[in-house]
Amino acid sequence: MDVKALRQHWVHSHEEDTDTEMVFRPATYKFPPARGRKGFELKPDGTLIDHGIGPTDRSAKSKGKWQLDDDELRLGERALKVVSLDRERLVVRKA
Repeated sequence: MDVKALRQHWVHSHEEDTDTEMVFRPATYKFPPARGRKGFELKPDGTLIDHGIGPTDRSAKSKGKWQLDDDELRLGERALKVVSLDRERLVVRKA
């Protein structure tokens, strides 16, 4: 798996989700309007910046650590199974 492709700011593209998968796109992607989107930044040094949605629909950030073990992406306490990855699209299995 291309770890370099992971090292960027990913944003949830809920319009592309299926019943079993979640889709994330780079923050530079042209998303349709939404009241707020969750996402995360994966830094090369293992730092995770989690972008949640605050009470006023603004981004609420928190820090943690991330790592990739085979096809399991660990974001702090969460573990996501990576289905597919390239620089423009990250697909993970819904829990």
